[in-house]
Amino acid sequence: MMGFRPPLRPALLLALLAISLPAVAQKRYSPGASDTAIRIGQTMPYSGPASSYSVIGKAELAYFAKVNAEGGINGRKIELISLDDGYSPPKTVEQTRRLVEQDKVLAIFSTFGTPTNAVIRKYLNAKKIPHLFPTGGATQWDDPRAYPWTFGWQPNYNAEMKAYVRFLLKERPNARIGILYQDDDVGKDNLKGLREGLGPAAQHMIVREVSYATTDATVDSQVIDLKASGADVFFNTASGKFAAQAIRKAHDLGWRPLQFLSNYSSSVGAVLRPAGLVGAKGIISTQFQKDPTDPRWRDDDGYREWLSWMDKFYPNGDKADIFSVYGYLSAQTLMEVLKRSGDDLTTDNLRKQAESLRGVALPMLLPGITLNTSPDSHAPLKQLYLMRFDGESWQTFGEAHGG
Repeated sequence: MMGFRPPLRPALLLALLAISLPAVAQKRYSPGASDTAIRIGQTMPYSGPASSYSVIGKAELAYFAKVNAEGGINGRKIELISLDDGYSPPKTVEQTRRLVEQDKVLAIFSTFGTPTNAVIRKYLNAKKIPHLFPTGGATQWDDPRAYPWTFGWQPNYNAEMKAYVRFLLKERPNARIGILYQDDDVGKDNLKGLREGLGPAAQHMIVREVSYATTDATVDSQVIDLKASGADVFFNTASGKFAAQAIRKAHDLGWRPLQFLSNYSSSVGAVLRPAGLVGAKGIISTQFQKDPTDPRWRDDDGYREWLSWMDKFYPNGDKADIFSVYGYLSAQTLMEVLKRSGDDLTTDNLRKQAESLRGVALPMLLPGITLNTSPDSHAPLKQLYLMRFDGESWQTFGEAHGG
């Protein structure tokens, strides 16, 4: 006769069931995430000297409106809190602290500007808040050892300047160079890239370096100075309205140097049209995005998708402004990271996913350019093409620079 077996105690029965049944993924959240929403923060220059770049924030808000209309990410709506900092670093600090400590955002995303991101980087890393994809190409965004929570996005200014120099040394080895740069970290990165690219030749090829402050009314006097130096090559690394002023003033002076224009000022709608398209003809810049003014993309599926989004979700946006494309792409990058994070919406996992982008192709990136990151590389985009303005639109040429 078989011996009597006492019934299993409820606690033991539950434990055995837990072992025998398939594990169910547990939802995990850091502040700013829940079953229904993901809260993200940023600051943008909706006022002040860099206000033309606020298009990026407006485009990102419009893209998240599209995502939410389609059901969100993994069933969660995206709440982007986008605050004005006037491109003033002290205001950026104040607003970012509010976003982290009061609004309890999961991450800071796409805050505009080098000086503005520089003053919040240490704070965000100390708080272990993901500092994702700052708008700006400073080299300091790719320093995972010292700042593991900060991730850049676009190709850096140093690499851009070196791409110009490679072209220049081939086409005009005896050039006399003048450079206009912003008197801050952005300008210093550009100046450093130019000097490093030229190497020892910088001593005799650079004949004039002039800077301006974002509080200046115009850069007319700086352009007059550059023309007087005898420079026949002009590195115009000014931003926004100052770049437009420099292009117009050079044209009005009858100064016709070979001009290189930083890609953050390459918008046809925001910079070249105000400067005057005639004076902008022949300028060389760089790009990693499909320019919406380039007719070769008219039948491109990625362009058509972007255009449809503009019509439906950002109808007041300028379709000639490259920063409408920039905001669209940066928002798609964040969506990729959030999608991969699934139901583990913790800051640790967000960082892990941001470090795991491999060959991610987005429809409005130029062919062959993809997003790539790793624990040792927090710079998703490293390649760009040279392009020349033909008086109506930008035309890329040559092969991609960088890697």
